[in-house]
Order: sequence, then structure tokens, then C-alpha cells
Amino acid sequence: MTTQEACRYLRISRPTYMKYLYSGRIKGTKAGRGWKVLKSELDRFLKGENG
Repeated sequence: MTTQEACRYLRISRPTYMKYLYSGRIKGTKAGRGWKVLKSELDRFLKGENG
């Protein structure tokens, strides 16, 4: 998912999402100028699991 899609899915702001990416709470991959994250990773984050 793109950053915009992920923010909409998680219902959080872009700055909050980026903070979670940089801190490692959400695991993503840098793709060009943006980030890509799997939906399964967002689901894991929502469940509060550490991984």
C-alpha cells in the first residue's frame, strides 16, 4: 500500500504514519520517493502485535 492508502486504512495522519515507519513500529520498504507497506503488516500493527 502507498503512504496515502495506508494512512486512510489506519485512520491516522501522514506525520504519525511516518513516525511509526521511522521508529520501526510499522515495517515498510522505501520505494522511490515513497514507502510501500503490506496490508498484512498494517493488520499486524492494528492488532498490537510485535514482529
